[in-house]
Amino acid sequence: MTKDAAPDLPLDLNLPSETDLPRRRWFRKRYLLVLLVPVFMFTGAVLGMYFQPPALQKFYALTGLQPGAGADAPIALPPQIELPPKMAETLLPTDVVGLARVMPRGDVSVVAAPYGAGDARVAEVLVAEGDKVAKGAVLARLDNRAALEGAVLMAEANLAVREANLMQTRAAVQASRDEAQAALDQAVATAAEAAATLARTEELFSRAVATQATLDSVRTAAEGAKLAVARAEATLARFSALALDDQPDVIVANRNVDAARADLARARLDLARADVVAPIAGTILDIHATPGQRPPAGGIMDMGDTGQMMAEMEVWQDRISAVRPGQPVEMAAAALGTTLQGRVESIGLTVGRQGLISDDAAENKDARVIRVLVALDAVSSDMAARFTNLEVIGRIDTTVRAQP
Repeated sequence: MTKDAAPDLPLDLNLPSETDLPRRRWFRKRYLLVLLVPVFMFTGAVLGMYFQPPALQKFYALTGLQPGAGADAPIALPPQIELPPKMAETLLPTDVVGLARVMPRGDVSVVAAPYGAGDARVAEVLVAEGDKVAKGAVLARLDNRAALEGAVLMAEANLAVREANLMQTRAAVQASRDEAQAALDQAVATAAEAAATLARTEELFSRAVATQATLDSVRTAAEGAKLAVARAEATLARFSALALDDQPDVIVANRNVDAARADLARARLDLARADVVAPIAGTILDIHATPGQRPPAGGIMDMGDTGQMMAEMEVWQDRISAVRPGQPVEMAAAALGTTLQGRVESIGLTVGRQGLISDDAAENKDARVIRVLVALDAVSSDMAARFTNLEVIGRIDTTVRAQP
């Protein structure tokens, strides 16, 4: 068959043209790219969760989002802690390791300015760092003390005036009562004399010695004497019906004295606000204010009970089941040059974010941890008393199960 006879063949093979072949290859590559997009996205998500590059960390910081917060069981990796060589050599698979912070018992207490200090400034600081003070001891004074002392003197003077007025009122009421009693006695005596005069006059009138006019005059005088007695009895009743302290005038004077005493008590409370006192018994750790300065919002000074040092250790949530109170704990830090010894005292009841972060920028900053409180022994407590808030690495020996 010749080439010229080919167009006359009845079969149509529909062979692709030379221009259609590159187009179909392009469609196949596009479909392949579409299938690879989920793979790339999954790979990027895994790498982002694992390395957590600075750009991703800044994104979470700006948006306020928390990795894993949208899931009921977020996936996160426990913090990678670089152990000291001596601790790493003796580390057992059963040991629980975590970052910890050395602190006094009850943590650091912030000594703030008294409530209602207003714009007062620090006048003098009476302690220095390292001083041991008792609870309630005066640590500093504010410059509003002179004005508050003046208010106390004024309140004391006002109280003295009110007390003198009370004494004067009591004396006046007692004098009025005595005057009423004397007036009654005089009226009774006058009435008795008038009655006797009336009796003699009536006798004289019966013998025609006294006139009717004289008799009427004597009767009138006798009736007037009786009325005077009744008036004196009424006046005395007003003072004698109640005890001296129950008299209305005395009650008012007493209430004025009570009000003056309340004013004095308030003035003395205000004066106490000029003194900055220790909320607990302990050691002064740090002083944040100097004379002439306004009390800082973060407190004038810090103090704590360094007689018993503690450590707050952060344990990764999937290891907390192995931790028990009473288990021995070893803590190490480069600043100490030796290790601290203690025992687990209590285990926290909540799961929170990791608060102690190492210097590793790629470390997980959203680790979920439980705080464990460790009590140091006597030797370690004395050694750690100078290192409040020191960051250490703690190792809990979980082979000890029984509580002390």
